[in-house]
Amino acid sequence: MRRQFARTARGLRNIFVRTGLLLRLHTLRGQMLAGFLSVMFLTLALVGFYTYESASRLLEQNAETLIRQAAVQGNGRLEATLKQIDSLTLQAATDAYVQNLLEAVEDGGFPSFLDRQALQPIVDRVMIYGSGIRSVELYTSEGDRLFPLGGDELFDAIGGEAVGGEYIVKAHALKGSMYWIGLSPTNEEEVLAIRQIQLIQRSFAPAGYLVVRIDRQVFRLDSLGEDMGVGAVTLLFDRDGRLIASNTENGLSGVDSGSLMAAEDRNVELDGRSYVLVKQQSEIAGWTLLILTPVEAITRGIFVLRAAVLVSAAVGSVLFIILSFLLSTAITRPILRLIKSMRSARFGELKPAEHMSATAEIGELVHTYNQMVDHMKRLIRLVYEKEIMQNRAELKALQAQIHPHFLYNTLEALYWSLIEKNEDELAEYVVALSELFRYTISGLNREEWVTLAEELEQVRRYLLIMGMRFGDRLKWSIHSEVDNHRLLLPKLIIQPLVENAIQHGIENKLGSGLVTVTVKRSPQPDCFRVIVEDDGAGMDGETLRKIREALEESGTGLERKTASGYGIANVHQRLRLYFGDDAANLNLLAIESRKGEGTTVTLTIPIRTEVVEHEPAYHPDRG
Repeated sequence: MRRQFARTARGLRNIFVRTGLLLRLHTLRGQMLAGFLSVMFLTLALVGFYTYESASRLLEQNAETLIRQAAVQGNGRLEATLKQIDSLTLQAATDAYVQNLLEAVEDGGFPSFLDRQALQPIVDRVMIYGSGIRSVELYTSEGDRLFPLGGDELFDAIGGEAVGGEYIVKAHALKGSMYWIGLSPTNEEEVLAIRQIQLIQRSFAPAGYLVVRIDRQVFRLDSLGEDMGVGAVTLLFDRDGRLIASNTENGLSGVDSGSLMAAEDRNVELDGRSYVLVKQQSEIAGWTLLILTPVEAITRGIFVLRAAVLVSAAVGSVLFIILSFLLSTAITRPILRLIKSMRSARFGELKPAEHMSATAEIGELVHTYNQMVDHMKRLIRLVYEKEIMQNRAELKALQAQIHPHFLYNTLEALYWSLIEKNEDELAEYVVALSELFRYTISGLNREEWVTLAEELEQVRRYLLIMGMRFGDRLKWSIHSEVDNHRLLLPKLIIQPLVENAIQHGIENKLGSGLVTVTVKRSPQPDCFRVIVEDDGAGMDGETLRKIREALEESGTGLERKTASGYGIANVHQRLRLYFGDDAANLNLLAIESRKGEGTTVTLTIPIRTEVVEHEPAYHPDRG
């Protein structure tokens, strides 16, 4: 048993340690768990609060409705008792013997002992059928007692001349209806009611009064308080706010009946306790029935509901934590293994990751990584082969290169020799040739960027030298609409196109030909165009199609030869290498040609600028 307990304790400790590690917010698992738990706790809190508030409000409303129904029932019982007494006393007041006896009194006579004793059966009938009636008293209109024999006069019997006179006035105003006085001023164990007796045969003229004394215990509502639950208090007050009945011994001690009857709030504070107050007034007697129910008795079910909500939230939280842990583990475990495989690449070991996830997205991620590893291996092998080829090419270029100083010195000597012989035109060609070699040879082993002005000046030198060869057969012009001294482009990117225009266009044409180089803004934003045109032999549709297909499929194969030689393929590939990010959205090199009408090659180059400290001598229009 101890071993099992110790094993369980170690397991719980490991879970807490792992959970603490997993909840590190800088990890994916920690962020997922934190996000899931935050959403879950917020959702449970909102749902629990809304459920608790709605159920509490519903319980309170139902309790208040039940209390109000109980008050209506209690008031109905009270009014049933009052109606019974009212009906019995009305029968006594309208009895023929009572009417005749009071008529004789009104005519000036006074009944004898036997006449008054004869009222006993009438009074007994009222007391027998009326619940809790202690006595029934008859008085003349002057207040003299007729029955029972002996006793006080009317004013003294109902509380004295001042108070009794007020009650008599109110009974007179009701014209024969019962006026319920309430608690007797002379005896707190009795409840009084008075009715004026009217003579039916004399147009309901007042002739006397009937006073009923009722036992106070008749109006106790103990059963009503029991129906409302433990702690419920029922109070019955008369018109003057005197307590007639209660289901407790002394009602509520220290309670101001006036303020309690005037209270309109649903909740009241009495003796340090909160009660729900419901009032119901009797239409017959004008008395007020109050039911006070303790709030804790009403909200007892709310405490149970609160416990149920908390337990449900706790169970839901535990289940959600377990499910979130399992879900995050299922997602992050393959990712961690993938990260482990990727870290091995830092040590030069590229190996594919294991495919162990049933999730489609993670599986796709692992599959893509494995494809990337295979591609990188091929690229590494390709780069290695290219470096070997480049080293060989550089070695061959160095072996084949003529020493620049020897070449420049030779051309300079030729230039001064021609100047001495007044061969200025040939001297100019020698200078152009020298500058052309200098521009081409410099930076042979590295890629360079030059300004548009420098590149156009190189084209001008080449055309000048080609003009010496072709004579009047070659006409040319260079025109630029942009800032030549700030725009940058790769070196020797235009000359191969001009060379193609002369060799494949003008040279194959009978008669003279025109080569035009134009630089202008491109419709695409942040680009400019270089257009090389010739009116030479042109190409047929099949040849043009093959050239375009070769350019689209050239890839990295710079050695692939097309129908137009290496020039166009070389230019196109260099543009793709230099502007790789923009090449996908731009048509960097476009060719248009028609047989016998010439060829147009258009370069679209993204704009790059640089401050140029010197400006090469360039004449934009010369031919």
